[in-house]
Amino acid sequence: MSIDPTSLTRRSFVYRELAALGADFAEINGAACALTCGAEVEAEADRAAALALCDLSPLPRGGFKGRAAIDWLRGQGVTVTDDDNRTARQDDGVLAARLGPGEVLLLGDLDARSDLCDRLAGAWSPDPDPGAYPVPRADTNCWFLVSGGDAPAMFAKLCGIDLRPHKFAPGAIAQTSVARLNAIVLRGDLGSTPAYHLLTDCASAAYMWGCLRDAMDEFAGAPVGIEAMRRLAASA
Repeated sequence: MSIDPTSLTRRSFVYRELAALGADFAEINGAACALTCGAEVEAEADRAAALALCDLSPLPRGGFKGRAAIDWLRGQGVTVTDDDNRTARQDDGVLAARLGPGEVLLLGDLDARSDLCDRLAGAWSPDPDPGAYPVPRADTNCWFLVSGGDAPAMFAKLCGIDLRPHKFAPGAIAQTSVARLNAIVLRGDLGSTPAYHLLTDCASAAYMWGCLRDAMDEFAGAPVGIEAMRRLAASA
């Protein structure tokens, strides 16, 4: 049975838009997450292979900044790439995205089973100075996932970066402008399906959601729930 998103203290930044689609909500990570968006999972998975938009904002995420942030994270057992703007997938599915020489973004797994973000939060202390400090990405950034073979063509309408698979490799990161908003885009494929994680300021979540939906119309893309994305990931 679908839950009412307003029954929980935490909810997605676009829960109203999802509810208007007839989304089936379930509690994940203490927040209401859309499992489907008005269609059967199989139909939504087929749609996601072509072009779809999914809200992952309820899932765990975080980050760290500072002169020693990368060394501190590596000391906690996190794999971080040597190069900026590259992503390393952890054994538990978490993505560690190196945004610069002193900043790492952490995106939780689709099943929300990893405790990495919580473990790091518990391990961090300002005393003695670790040279790193946490960034509350879950509170400041919405998190959307755009999947499908038509995704690069759709993004070309909103973003100046060429996101075609042969130009934007798996694990690549672009810190750029999407629909005239500062955004982080990183490629994290689901099985054989191209997929792009997009984060921007949470205050602009509804605007970005609307821009993406409008850009998708040309390609018959539409929102889907997280179960569709899990199906694609399991097809690897």
